[in-house]
Amino acid sequence: MTALPFTIARRCISRIIAHAAAPAVLLLAISAYPAMADFRLCNNTGGRVGVALGYKDAEGWTTEGWWNISARSCETLLRGALVARYYYIYAVDYDRGGEWSGHAYMCSREKEFTIRGTENCLTRGYDRTGFFEVDTSEQRSWTVQLTDSAEQIPERPLPSRTPGPSRPPSVAPSAPADGGKR
Repeated sequence: MTALPFTIARRCISRIIAHAAAPAVLLLAISAYPAMADFRLCNNTGGRVGVALGYKDAEGWTTEGWWNISARSCETLLRGALVARYYYIYAVDYDRGGEWSGHAYMCSREKEFTIRGTENCLTRGYDRTGFFEVDTSEQRSWTVQLTDSAEQIPERPLPSRTPGPSRPPSVAPSAPADGGKR
């Protein structure tokens, strides 16, 4: 009759271990999938491109660069849920020349950078660069597709200005990363 308590004890221990392991298994399953909320850029051209990004966060305007993206590949520029509706891109084709630019002027420089503010770029020792706007439509994630100029969506002409506290001018060929689903 002593075997019965041992069997019950073994079952209890098995259940405790199963319940304790469940969160670890769930965590492993979740981490196996890529993050669903990112700002990505895909280089669909035949050349390598350099990308600079501008955005407004709680501390104000920031520009960052450079991400070097190989031909026919994608890169995550910002990880996590998007905090703004509008982001700004400037890109150059290292191999064949040319650029993707727009009319939202922000600060940049030739070497790797993170610059706070968009005002007085030249006075502060930076370049004044025209970025194009990406309207994410308040999606949680977004992917911008860079294509060769013959494949580009025509841009709307806009007045030149620096992004202000509201929203800067609009120009952007882009698409939601998740097919438009929230």
